[in-house]
Amino acid sequence: MNAEAIGGDVRVTRLPRDPGPAAWARLLPDRDPHPVLCGASDVDWIVIGAGFAGLSAARRLHQLRPGELIAVVEAGAVADGPAGRNSGFMIDLPHDLGSADYGGGSAAAQAAQTRANRLAIDFAIDAAREYGMPGEAVARSGKINAAATEAGVRHNHEYAAGLAAIDEPCELLDAHAMEAITGTAFYRGGLYTPGAVMLQPALYIRALADGLTKSSNGAVRVHEHSPVTRLRREGGHWIATTPSGRLRGPRAVLAVNGHANSFGLYRGRLLHVFTYASMTRAMTASEIDRLGGEHTWGATPADAMGTTVRRISGVGGHRLVIRNRFTCDPSMTVPDARIARVARDHDAAFRARFPMLAGLDMEYRWGGRLCLSTNGASAFGECGEGLYSACCQNGLGTARGTFTGIMAAELACGTDHPMLATLREGGQPARLPPAPLTALGANATLRWREWRSGAEL
Repeated sequence: MNAEAIGGDVRVTRLPRDPGPAAWARLLPDRDPHPVLCGASDVDWIVIGAGFAGLSAARRLHQLRPGELIAVVEAGAVADGPAGRNSGFMIDLPHDLGSADYGGGSAAAQAAQTRANRLAIDFAIDAAREYGMPGEAVARSGKINAAATEAGVRHNHEYAAGLAAIDEPCELLDAHAMEAITGTAFYRGGLYTPGAVMLQPALYIRALADGLTKSSNGAVRVHEHSPVTRLRREGGHWIATTPSGRLRGPRAVLAVNGHANSFGLYRGRLLHVFTYASMTRAMTASEIDRLGGEHTWGATPADAMGTTVRRISGVGGHRLVIRNRFTCDPSMTVPDARIARVARDHDAAFRARFPMLAGLDMEYRWGGRLCLSTNGASAFGECGEGLYSACCQNGLGTARGTFTGIMAAELACGTDHPMLATLREGGQPARLPPAPLTALGANATLRWREWRSGAEL
C-alpha cells in the first residue's frame, strides 16, 4: 500500500470515466471554470481530487495552516464526477439500526459512525454559511426511511426502537402520512429522522470550490481538467504531473476514492461498484397538481437494495429522481448499454410509485462510482512519507468523504483530533479474493439481495 514500496514513482494506470451526464450539474447555470494546471508550481500541499474528501481536506488544511499554499487538482470538471452523481443524502445515522444492535458489540462502532457523520454535516453547514451558499445547496431537512412492504414496516419499527434506546428522535409515519408527503399511495409506512441533510450535490461542491478559492486570498487554488498521470517522490517532495503542468510539494492528500488503485495503492482490497439514477424533466403545473404532496422530500428504502427517491423543486424546476441497481465492475468502467438496461428498471420503479404521472419522461440517466471494503474500513492514513490517503467511502461519499477529508488534514498537520481514533480502530481494507472471483461473487450477491428486496425495488 505504500507508494515508496514501489519506488516512490507511480504512473497512474487509468483515469476516471463516468457513464452518462452529471444531471445535478446540468441543472445549474453556466459558470466560469477553474483553470487547467499549466506550468510548474511549488506549493505546500497537493490535494488530488476535488470531490467531498478533497475539497473538505483543502478547507480544513486552510483553517489549520492559513498561510500555506494549497493546490487542488481534479481530473474532470468540478461536480461532474461522483461528487455530483450521488443522490444528495448526507445521513447522520447508520442505515441498519435494530434495537438488538445496541446490546452487542456493534454499539460502539455505530455510535462512532454517527459522531463522524455529524461532524461532517456540521462542517458542510458551516461551509454553506461561510461561503453564502443558497439554501438548496445544503438543507437540514431530515429524511424518510420509506417502506413499501410489510417487512419494510417491521424494519422501521425495529429501527425506531433502536433509536429510542439511545434517545435519538424519530417519527413513525403511517401510509396516510406518507401519501400526504410524497403524493403517492405506494408506501405502507415510513420513519422520519431529523438529522440528515439534503444536498444539491453539484451546487454544494461547486460552491465549496468557489468559496475556497475566493476567500483564501490565493492560498487555495483549484484546477479542473488536470488529471494526475504520474506521482513521484523526489528530494523530499511529491511531484504530481498532469498533461500540461506539474506541482511540487512536501505533502500530498490523495482523495480519489476507488482510484487509489490507479495510483498503486490498496490493490486487491477495494471493491468497485456502480449505482444508477434517472431524473425526470421539469414537471408542468398540471403534473405538479396531479402529484400533490410536499415539494421537497427525500426517501431512502427500508431495504438497502431498494429504490431511493427524491423530489426537488429548486434550480431546474420540480423533478423526481429515482436511484436503484448496483453492479460490481473492477475495471471502474461500465458499457454504455448498461445505462439503457438499468433505465427499464428505473422506469418500472417510477411507474409503480407515480402512476398519476404517465407521460413524465426521464431527461437524464447516469451512473456513479462507489468504493467499498468488505470490512467497512476506509483506505485512510499515511501511505508514504508525506502522502495521506482519504479514500474508500463505503457508499457514504457525502458524509464519509467529508469526514475522511477533514481527518486527513488533521493527521497531516499532526493534530490530536479525538476522531482520528475512529479511523485507526477501523483498520485497513481487508484483502479480497482474486479479481474474477470477487466480481462474480459480488454481482451474484447484489442480484440476490435486489431480488430479496421485492417491492422495495
